[in-house]
Amino acid sequence: MTDQRGQANLTAILALIGLIVASVWAWKRLTPDTQDYVVEQAVPMAVAVAAAGIVGWKVVRSIRRRRALVQMRRLLIARFERETVATKRRDLAFQLIEINRYTVNGLESVAPALVEVLVMTLKTALGDKQHRIRGMAASYLGVLQDRQVIPLLLKALEDDHAHVRACAALGLGRLNACEAKDKLTLVMQDDWDQTVRSRAREALERMA
Repeated sequence: MTDQRGQANLTAILALIGLIVASVWAWKRLTPDTQDYVVEQAVPMAVAVAAAGIVGWKVVRSIRRRRALVQMRRLLIARFERETVATKRRDLAFQLIEINRYTVNGLESVAPALVEVLVMTLKTALGDKQHRIRGMAASYLGVLQDRQVIPLLLKALEDDHAHVRACAALGLGRLNACEAKDKLTLVMQDDWDQTVRSRAREALERMA
């Protein structure tokens, strides 16, 4: 496989060199008037066409990616709604928020159920070994824009694990929870962990 790729790269390089040589040869055989025409009109036109092509390609690619995202989101929503096992519902909730690029747009139909799953996760994923799960639940609750979870996130600012406290601050910032300013200010000033202090400061800046 490596030999084949090397051969293909060599062929491409030789073809490029051949194209350059042929272009120089052809250019030298053009009349001065033709060369002036190419430089003044044909080249700018070719550049404009190429630029338009690139823009069009980007638009088409963006549309395709959007369609793929919508399709994947629909599939995950359907799986989430059918799933009955708590841990699998939790994992699907995480997947949905991640694939949706951390926005609630498009998840409105299942947002209340997602909030319920994440709240339960934050409350029950206890112990040091599950700190990452609690942290994800805390930060993702902010994505879903349900202000009823603010008291729970304020409590999570007192979690034993710094990762959870940092994620709780992130979640409060996403919620623009101005009622948490005093608590976040204390965390920013007093928490021993630098990441937690930074997340608290970023949350406060989002509320400014």
